[in-house]
Amino acid sequence: MRRLIPHPGLSVMLVIVWLLMANNVTFGGLFVGIVIGILLPIFTAPFWPSRPDVNYRAGIAYLGLVLWDIVVANFQVAAIILFKRNRDLKPHWLVIPMELETPEAITVLAGTISLTPGTVSTDVSACGRYLLVHALDTPDPQAEIARIKSRYEARLRRVFE
Repeated sequence: MRRLIPHPGLSVMLVIVWLLMANNVTFGGLFVGIVIGILLPIFTAPFWPSRPDVNYRAGIAYLGLVLWDIVVANFQVAAIILFKRNRDLKPHWLVIPMELETPEAITVLAGTISLTPGTVSTDVSACGRYLLVHALDTPDPQAEIARIKSRYEARLRRVFE
């Protein structure tokens, strides 16, 4: 079964993305999506020799948390834009030490931070142990670093066990 579907999460995601792009759920569209979802991971599997194991249950919980945080952050940024003067903003560059080791987990963390309004990840250190993040308004940079580590990084370690 592992040879037929080497990366099940990618296969499911490809089928869903195909159906979303087709904007119509038909038998033919579902069939083409399944074919793409099976063939593409088979052909790309040699390029991912050491892919990490993914805990999908923890991944779905993480996705729910990130979606919630995006909604909340949109309101927070809107409040900052509408009610705070520029001189009252406290932007900071945050250097976040990471315990994540796989490139996939680091990429998901950087993407999560960039998707959440008010923060953007800009660089990963050459050694791969630090992430540089810009925060729009952070009165306490150390508390923001601790929040990112506990809220996102700790959960990502469970996703990419």
